[in-house]
Amino acid sequence: MRTDATPKATVCLPTYNERENLERMLRALVPLGVHVLVIDDNSPDGTGEIADRLATELECVSVLHRELKEGLGPAYLAGFRRALADGADFVLEIDCDFSHDPADVPRLLAACEEGADLALGSRYVAGGGTENWGLTRRFVSWGGSFYARIVLGIRIRDLTGGFKCFSKPVLEALDLDAIDSRGYAFQIETTYRVVRKGFQVVEVPIRFVDRTEGQSKMSRSIVLEAVWKVPLLRLAALAGKL
Repeated sequence: MRTDATPKATVCLPTYNERENLERMLRALVPLGVHVLVIDDNSPDGTGEIADRLATELECVSVLHRELKEGLGPAYLAGFRRALADGADFVLEIDCDFSHDPADVPRLLAACEEGADLALGSRYVAGGGTENWGLTRRFVSWGGSFYARIVLGIRIRDLTGGFKCFSKPVLEALDLDAIDSRGYAFQIETTYRVVRKGFQVVEVPIRFVDRTEGQSKMSRSIVLEAVWKVPLLRLAALAGKL
């Protein structure tokens, strides 16, 4: 349990049609002593209304309502801006579907408190892994990280993962307005920009478990965005624009 004397941490929790998972996730995060910012993209299943109800009950929960479903990237960027404006020292990303274990939040936070500028929950380092995935899903995920690692020329093993902890100086140093990825390419782009800025990135091993409630947001367009976005990032870096 964190106290008032410890640095403030905000968990950004983007949601779209997560009514089956939201309350359980919030009640799992609250005991960790973090603030939770739910970023709801006008979910038609009532997720936003559930978030509002819980925010009145749980002091450490707040809600940011967005009018349109624009993708993961814009939702997280809106959350980052709100968290920084509210004075957070650390800002975390986590999925609402329990594929990321909320019990691992303190481990990522500890890595940043011990000196890392960005801590990544990594499936592809020693001690990490995935559960309940078929062969195709494993290939797409591992292959995507491998592809990005080779094209971008960096050593980070899990570039597509979405379980992260940023220190405040990192987010303040990034040009958030320049980040335009909407799907999971957002995870690659933000990490690459952090590396290009010379910050220290640490991979913390995690077990990733496929969701059991709700529907995956993965789509063909999300995969294709990552395919063409990665070489563009590399070209921008070579041109000194990143």
